[in-house]
Amino acid sequence: MASVASTYARAFADVVLSKKLDAQRATGELRQIAELLAESADLRRVWENPAIPAEQKRGLLDALAQRDGIEKAVRNLVAVLIDHHRVKYLSAVIQQLEKELDARLGFAEAQITSVRELADAEKRGLETEVAKLTGKKVRAKFGQDASLLGGVVVRIGSTIYDGSVKGQLEKIREAISS
Repeated sequence: MASVASTYARAFADVVLSKKLDAQRATGELRQIAELLAESADLRRVWENPAIPAEQKRGLLDALAQRDGIEKAVRNLVAVLIDHHRVKYLSAVIQQLEKELDARLGFAEAQITSVRELADAEKRGLETEVAKLTGKKVRAKFGQDASLLGGVVVRIGSTIYDGSVKGQLEKIREAISS
């Protein structure tokens, strides 16, 4: 499944960048269709049923696209997924697409966890520091974890920067035990 999703994601990222489409709008519209698909068992049955002609499936897609103002490129991707019996992979394609676009546009996604809710100025300061650290523009998601005791933990991909009190205490414990 991962290779299927990444193949479609790479191809659609090419389209988004070559046609200079708004990447956030395109992924948002894809998420909108995926949510509709997840919420409607009837729509899933129609789009995943090989007995229903592709023209009818695309007609339903066109009606949805027109109603919701979906960009033509987004509509075309979903149509290709429907035609190739891959619409069940739409959510995976969206996840891969977001990663692909972030990589191509020079963004890093960071998960920043602190013990308390951070003020906007603190969030901007952390984003700036993470941007300096990675050399990329940063999209940060903030969370809270009371067990940290203080400080922050930053996760970028599989790399973790632990500046928490809990992390410091763990390091001290390991040093004492060894």
